[in-house]
Amino acid sequence: MRRQQGPRRRKAGMLRRVRFTPGGPNEAWSLDFVADQLDEGRRVRALTLVDAVTPESRALEGGRSLRGEHVVVALSRIGAQRGTPKGLFWDNGSAFCSRKVDLWADQHGVRIEVSRPGKPTDHASVKPFTGTIGEECLNAHGFES
Repeated sequence: MRRQQGPRRRKAGMLRRVRFTPGGPNEAWSLDFVADQLDEGRRVRALTLVDAVTPESRALEGGRSLRGEHVVVALSRIGAQRGTPKGLFWDNGSAFCSRKVDLWADQHGVRIEVSRPGKPTDHASVKPFTGTIGEECLNAHGFES
């Protein structure tokens, strides 16, 4: 005769921590990439950096390939002008997998918050801005260079 067991409980893979919530302007920035194609077929990308509380754009950087050092230069430049934020928000994807960005955040005491899978509201402040850039600028115009 087999002993009755209770239902199996799933355990979280890692300890959950309280998500950072910015209290005012310039305390957190949201970052995202927008991609498009030139008339000749080459791909281009744009880094968008938006304040997480106000709908104000902090930076819009374009280039053929934007690597971690380009993101660090943009963050350092805007940080020197406006002050360094307490937190950075971005998507849960491979676009921001950069040791240089992680090192910059660690050196400046900036907390990195990655959106949880299936939770687009974690990264809601930058999505309307990137959608507008795509629709009103990139899709509406052709670029040669």
